[in-house]
Amino acid sequence: MSNDPTHTETHDGFEGDYRPTSSAAAPAPPRVDPLQLEFLMRIADALNTTLDLQTLLKRTADLVRAVIDYRIFAILLINDRTNDLRMRFQTGHTSDIERKRIKLGEGIVGQVAQQRQALLVNDVSKAPNYISANPQVCSELAVPLIVKNRLIGVIDIESEHLDFFKPEHLHLLQLTASRIGQAIENARLYTRVARQAQTLEVLNEISRDLTSILDPDELLQRISQLLRRIIDFQIFSIWLVDEHEGVLENRFALRFGERFHPEKKLPFDVGLVGAAIASHRLVRVGDVRKDPRYVEINPETRSEMAVPLVYKGKVIGVLDLEHTRAQAFNEDHERALSTLAGQVAISIENARLYQRVTQQEQRLERDMAMAREVQLRLLPPIKPTHTNAEFSARFIPARTIGGDLYDLIQYDPNRSAIALGDVSGKAAPAALYAALVSGIMRSAASLALSPSALLRSLNNSLQDRKLDSQYVVMLYAVWNDANRTLQVANAGATQPIICRGGEVETIKAEGFPLGLFPNVEYEEFTLSTQPGDSLLFFSDGITDAQNEAGEMFGDDRLKVVVQKNHQKPASKIADAILAEVGKFQHGKEHFDDETIVVLKVL
Repeated sequence: MSNDPTHTETHDGFEGDYRPTSSAAAPAPPRVDPLQLEFLMRIADALNTTLDLQTLLKRTADLVRAVIDYRIFAILLINDRTNDLRMRFQTGHTSDIERKRIKLGEGIVGQVAQQRQALLVNDVSKAPNYISANPQVCSELAVPLIVKNRLIGVIDIESEHLDFFKPEHLHLLQLTASRIGQAIENARLYTRVARQAQTLEVLNEISRDLTSILDPDELLQRISQLLRRIIDFQIFSIWLVDEHEGVLENRFALRFGERFHPEKKLPFDVGLVGAAIASHRLVRVGDVRKDPRYVEINPETRSEMAVPLVYKGKVIGVLDLEHTRAQAFNEDHERALSTLAGQVAISIENARLYQRVTQQEQRLERDMAMAREVQLRLLPPIKPTHTNAEFSARFIPARTIGGDLYDLIQYDPNRSAIALGDVSGKAAPAALYAALVSGIMRSAASLALSPSALLRSLNNSLQDRKLDSQYVVMLYAVWNDANRTLQVANAGATQPIICRGGEVETIKAEGFPLGLFPNVEYEEFTLSTQPGDSLLFFSDGITDAQNEAGEMFGDDRLKVVVQKNHQKPASKIADAILAEVGKFQHGKEHFDDETIVVLKVL
């Protein structure tokens, strides 16, 4: 702007490309008349009834049009980050001009902002440095917006007529600027606070959502959806550390709203993501073309923001946002992403841990299913057949596999052995130990030993293979079909019961568990039976079964069931017992394995 008092300035209609020519200093403003007072009151009403910035700017434009019949109008505000002017409201300009950023000192608007003085240019064609973006523009009027001695923007009006603007127009626009500046600042502050509140709300929603999603792919997709509500990005990527290969591998990526799958893996120390990892801090670059650290993956990218995902002091990955527009990300975006990164890292690690646990559980389930199949194959495939006795057995493990074992071994056409054991512990360890016991017992049974001799042999074998805190209780009996006798020996198992003529008694047989002590001798006795007798061998899972109130099924209830069903076949007696136990438990989870062997004397 010239210091010549006759200086005028011209404008070509391009609000961002203003160049000074000769211009005259504005004369002293005239005295405020009633029309001006009315105008100021209307401005005050407009400013006091809204905090929405766009509504405020539009109302200002409408009020100015009422006193200055313009066709081209713009309000430009300073960008504190880049220190340039950008249109926040306009009418009459083209979209290309609307997007232009105006540096301080550039053109009429830039000069007004830099010098903080209003300019009235009556003939833009006489401006030697003026760039004509709109050949129809002939004159221009621009006034700075200053609040507390700080420039916040410029009001700019253009006309297609020479000498269109008068000193009173300048004065009215200055009055407008002096009053609208603070209102704009208040509206911008309100917008900023509202945006921060929205950001906090979204961050809170993200925290709630992320803690409830344990599927990794679903989690990463949800992160991208929620993050878009507070940050405008066009490319979204999450890279996770692959420690085995020493690279970053892309786990989820969106490009213009569509999924894509970058096949390239990145070293830890390459690109902006590598810089974020090295510094353990967010990296924001306004123009990647000017940053030597940038490694091109998406050629459209102009601005990028990468934040490391840190879990327990260790970087597990990087969240990367890109945009095709330079300077697309700001400090608010940076604060939001930095705040979110910690929660994202925890959620990703939790999801990965859950995925590993799920995979391990699936493998375990497959292994347990195979183990159950093996355990079931260890059970006797067929029952012994005798003229004077029938056998039936039932086995319900408390888990997928259990620690109870039973066997029915036919020594010869006249004799058969009954074995029922309960290994200490539960689930897989108990089942493995039960398989060991079953194998040793089967081997010893091939010698057709008496009950006491077999228990003694089995105990000695387990002493040779002793495992800490592992033992087994077992009842072993041999049925002689010729004389209807039962030889019985007990190694700490639940005592069997016999029902004769509707009367139920406990068979008193005791002994030390197998595998605890060496050189143990086991007592053996012979029980004579009569046709119609029912003998029941069972594990403590039957009597110890509990209902919802914590009561146990107990010996008395078991004896009642046997009494009611003693005339039935062996299989019906076994089914009746299990049915009553299940009814008593009423859906409560089984605490222990439940095993029954019934011998019915015919």
